[in-house]
Amino acid sequence: MPGDGLAIVAGRGDLPRLIAEDCARRGRDYRVVVFEGIALDWLGAHPAIPAVFEKPGRLFADLRAAGCGQVVFAGGMRRPGLNPMRFDLKALSLAPKLLAGLRAGDDSTLRAVAKVFEAEGLTLRAVQEVLSDLLAPAGVLTRAAPGEADRADAERAARIVAALGAVDVGQAAVVAQGICLGVESIQGTDALLDFVRVSRANFLPDPGGARGLLFKGPKPGQDRRMDLPAIGTGTVAAVAAAGLAGIVVQAGGTLVVGREATVAAADAAGIFLWGREPAA
Repeated sequence: MPGDGLAIVAGRGDLPRLIAEDCARRGRDYRVVVFEGIALDWLGAHPAIPAVFEKPGRLFADLRAAGCGQVVFAGGMRRPGLNPMRFDLKALSLAPKLLAGLRAGDDSTLRAVAKVFEAEGLTLRAVQEVLSDLLAPAGVLTRAAPGEADRADAERAARIVAALGAVDVGQAAVVAQGICLGVESIQGTDALLDFVRVSRANFLPDPGGARGLLFKGPKPGQDRRMDLPAIGTGTVAAVAAAGLAGIVVQAGGTLVVGREATVAAADAAGIFLWGREPAA
């Protein structure tokens, strides 16, 4: 029978570190799963299991030996470039399903991965189950607040993100003065905001009008145990650099990593952070 230990499949960003530190503080049995090519400068203080994408059989054996019966996926991770010459027997048996998933959208890929872990008797835990204070609450969290034009832009952005999510493309959009300045795709939110930073002035009809905002929210029907949209202090810095007025996230459906620090950074930058409740 699987044990009660928690395996933290760690990607980029602060989220996996926060989970590992929380486990260590509470004395919970855990292991950080680190795949090849992912550098974690905080890993030295935590028990770890090295992993290779092409060798899931070894990973599952290591998880069982460590008593890990629960798994949480945390942090950003690029799709791996798989080398079939390195596949173990488990990878060979899983290849048709996994390769089909990798050719689909992010949510389809993650659903395929989830089924593989569950078939091994592992229980998937959502990040927000492990760290319960991460979900964005409803309301404006900052001193700055969205105006009427910002609220209209947020409504349009929410519709755009819902449409993107319906075809499993992305979880974010930037809208200013009713114009969509960019949407998130495989490149991620940072690339979206960098594009807006260098191009937004070319597309706004009123230079003195609403400066625009970033909206992030989950995809319709998304498996919320994996890959919920997230923001943190880095998002705040990128939004400010792009000249936008604020960040809008779906309340209850978006992670705010390091909420206190994120709100403080937004206040320092003079931008708003609003947890918008989804339309009924």
